[in-house]
Amino acid sequence: MRLVIARCSVDYIGRLRAHLPLATRLLMVKADGSVLIHSDGGSYKPLNWMSPPARLRVEAPDETDADDGVAEVWHVQHAKSDDRLVIQIHEQLHEFSHELGVDPGLVKDGVEADLQRLLAEQIHTLGEGYSLIRREYMTAIGPVDILARDATGATVAVELKRRGDIDGVEQLTRYLELLNRDPLLAPVKGVFAAQQIKPQARVLASDRGIDCLTLDYDAMRGVDDSEARLF
Repeated sequence: MRLVIARCSVDYIGRLRAHLPLATRLLMVKADGSVLIHSDGGSYKPLNWMSPPARLRVEAPDETDADDGVAEVWHVQHAKSDDRLVIQIHEQLHEFSHELGVDPGLVKDGVEADLQRLLAEQIHTLGEGYSLIRREYMTAIGPVDILARDATGATVAVELKRRGDIDGVEQLTRYLELLNRDPLLAPVKGVFAAQQIKPQARVLASDRGIDCLTLDYDAMRGVDDSEARLF
């Protein structure tokens, strides 16, 4: 992983356009080809990014940019689309690189891991005609718990929690923003699934077009037969 702290401006060019004016930021270049731009705030969400597969090319500025104080220009081109980042480096303050090796991935607690396995096995819980694409679908910012297709063939990303709160909805929102950049998956819908979902999380999810699903863990693992209940 390569970490660069620099004064820079950033332009995202693709199906949408976004501009970050000149400021001091952290540029993170990962071995998988992804590039993320962070500020000193906003928690762990990058200001902008390019997901893999992507290629980074560094060039000298043209005469006009050089006169404006640009020292070098990074071009980050996505391999499967026309999306690209153009990062103009005015001043590089610090750089550090280190080989992190192979990461074992996120280890979920027992209940969350079981919920993921059970929902993948019982994908019809999401609705009639659903099919599983895969569990732990990896993105540049972490794995989506379950990626599926609905009866119409549309892609659906599912985030699983024991207790669903606003942070979980925010996490799924970031995954959806990233997945919808992939023309092979877009448009991608979201489902926020948990044993308990807080009212505030439901409101936020509804506002963002995300469906909520309450899961009965005991029923899914066959401990509780809901059809045999008197009440």
